[in-house]
Amino acid sequence: MNDKTNAVPDAPPITNWPLYIYRVMVKLLSFFIFGLGNVVLAIAVFPAMSLLFHPRERFNKYARRFISASFRIFFVNMMRLIGAIRMDVDDRESFRHLSSKIVVVNHPSLLDMVLILSLIPNADVIVRGNLTRNIILRWAVNRLYLLSDLDYNTLANNCIRSLDEGNCLVIFPQGTRTPRTGEIRLKKGAARLSLSSGRNIVPVYIGGNDKLGLGKHDHWYDYNHTECYLYRIRMQDEIDPAKYADMETPRAVRRLNNEIRQVFIDPPRK
Repeated sequence: MNDKTNAVPDAPPITNWPLYIYRVMVKLLSFFIFGLGNVVLAIAVFPAMSLLFHPRERFNKYARRFISASFRIFFVNMMRLIGAIRMDVDDRESFRHLSSKIVVVNHPSLLDMVLILSLIPNADVIVRGNLTRNIILRWAVNRLYLLSDLDYNTLANNCIRSLDEGNCLVIFPQGTRTPRTGEIRLKKGAARLSLSSGRNIVPVYIGGNDKLGLGKHDHWYDYNHTECYLYRIRMQDEIDPAKYADMETPRAVRRLNNEIRQVFIDPPRK
């Protein structure tokens, strides 16, 4: 393990092996509890809620809020208490009161979605279609969220309908986790949707320390070599797509997408 772990580029050496091993264990425990919690939601909580809340739109509203509360009250606090993560959020109330916004977030780790959903109670999310084959997640994915493998027009109409209902649409425009090189490439879907719907974009930057062990292609036995994971989450200034309204659509999409990317590359210091 030592040779492989210390071979990670730019990672400092492990100086406290007992603490490192403990942190790897609590990471794995967190994943187990996350999976178990999703099973409980799928076989017990959501079926009961579906009997109480009709029609489907009302059920979705309360189910999303329940997921947000369970992440915030139980799962995130559990990870904090056992020393898996630290979480530093600048203004939690601003997240709770977002409505009908397109929230774009950078994607350094596996936990990003969980942390953002814990902060935004009315979050709707575009998720990969292959998650419908995940035995743990497929029930919630099929019922509550938007699938990315639809054709663009259908997906855009579903997104706009969700925004009109007051939900916030959470998008990770990178489409995958940031590689260790730090290179950020964005897909243009969020920019296109903002321009077509006229909805403002709220960039959210997830910073902190090295997310080794939760990044792209990391090993299950990896963890930050010197400290527990720190998530510093900062909401940035809204971007109004109206300033690009006079441009041709392809150019406007490129300009708006570049503005989002610049926030992720060089976020304002907050």
